[in-house]
Amino acid sequence: MSEVGEMDDAEIRARGLDALYQALGPARAHKFLGMFRREPTDYVEISRRIYEGQSIEEIFDRAKKERHSH
Repeated sequence: MSEVGEMDDAEIRARGLDALYQALGPARAHKFLGMFRREPTDYVEISRRIYEGQSIEEIFDRAKKERHSH
């Protein structure tokens, strides 16, 4: 497969689904995906959980490292 920076949308979707299936199994992955259609998603709350306890500098440093590693 190509590097992250070179992936098209179809490949990103395929790799994301593969990751979900591996992490949750097919039934739970399907249930997880279905949740996005039924319930509104609070992206602000999700972001708070992801970045909780991290400074802006830490977040940007990690983003820069990820960008340069791909």
